[in-house]
Amino acid sequence: MSFETVKSRVAAALPQLAGLDATVELVTDEGKLFIDGTVDPPTISSQDGPADCTIRISSENLLKLMDGKLDPMLAYTFGKLKISGRTGVAMKIASAFKDG
Repeated sequence: MSFETVKSRVAAALPQLAGLDATVELVTDEGKLFIDGTVDPPTISSQDGPADCTIRISSENLLKLMDGKLDPMLAYTFGKLKISGRTGVAMKIASAFKDG
């Protein structure tokens, strides 16, 4: 699995995150992405920094979530998805990924 695939899929979902008004660090087993939803349009980068929400998930499970093959609540319940910080932001991100 390529991290570039993950990055391009996340980038494609960025328009769904307009108005998020939060920063998110997305940590996978292959790398990190920083989503800045405080700007319009939202941006994605590889920078490190403080985030309002940190989401940890494997690249494989992230793609399953984005394809609608993995329910975010079940993933969280079974430890496939870990969240720290503002959980409401994580819920908005998961919804945007499913719709994007």
